[in-house]
Amino acid sequence: MINEDSCQVYVAGFSFHKKPFYTSTLDVDGINTYLMRFQTDGRCRARYDGQLGLIETGDLLLYSPSEPYELKIDKELNSLGELTIESGDYHIFFGGPWIDKWWKSQVRPTRMKLPLNEGFLILFRQIALEQRRMENPYPEISGYYMKILCLELDRQLKEQPTTTHKSYLAYQIKHYIEENASHMFKLDDVASHVGISVSRAVHLFKETFDTSIMQYTIDVKLDMARERIIFSPMSLENVAETSGFANYTYFYRVFRARFGMSPKQFRIANREQLK
Repeated sequence: MINEDSCQVYVAGFSFHKKPFYTSTLDVDGINTYLMRFQTDGRCRARYDGQLGLIETGDLLLYSPSEPYELKIDKELNSLGELTIESGDYHIFFGGPWIDKWWKSQVRPTRMKLPLNEGFLILFRQIALEQRRMENPYPEISGYYMKILCLELDRQLKEQPTTTHKSYLAYQIKHYIEENASHMFKLDDVASHVGISVSRAVHLFKETFDTSIMQYTIDVKLDMARERIIFSPMSLENVAETSGFANYTYFYRVFRARFGMSPKQFRIANREQLK
């Protein structure tokens, strides 16, 4: 008998690309699956709505088993006008009767914009960690996390704020920061991007998100660094550089202040969980 509450995660992980990359398959070991992919860094191109479109930081892609999937990572112009190859994402191949029911509960667009908040990211992170465990006597745990992620996605969509001109500008600033945090930029660049003065940009952002532009930029950089420390083979110095920190000394100081341990200790502690 098929368990109608069954939810399975087949493959889950975090990828970071600094070289061209291309794939066009949605088949995992012969199983047609759903796919959820969340862009956390940089840009890429993926097929949605019948064409290969630009995917930016904060874009979530959802595919049913019947939908074609195509991903291309190549040089893209960032908001500073620089050609770069940089793309980071969480990806989960999943399925099961519970997921079938969830999928049919409402119309689901292939692409949507979501905030890079910690509550959302931690679910992707936990699912990826569960799938990487060398010994895992409780594989159903990842299925429970997946259910929570799906329901959290529904809640995020339902709670999207009503857009006003002021909130629209603030969210444009937020998206600019998330897209360009791995590069050096000034407050002038942020304000120019949305066509307002620096003082107005600073005020609008603080009023909307209750944090400063510079503090949020540091938070985004640290979140990038954390994922790379856990999941990538990069040296810690390279993690700092690719996450937008001017030097390792400054990165070390703000990382320790945020997470209560050094980057090296953080890497060791989190990789111990994967054993």
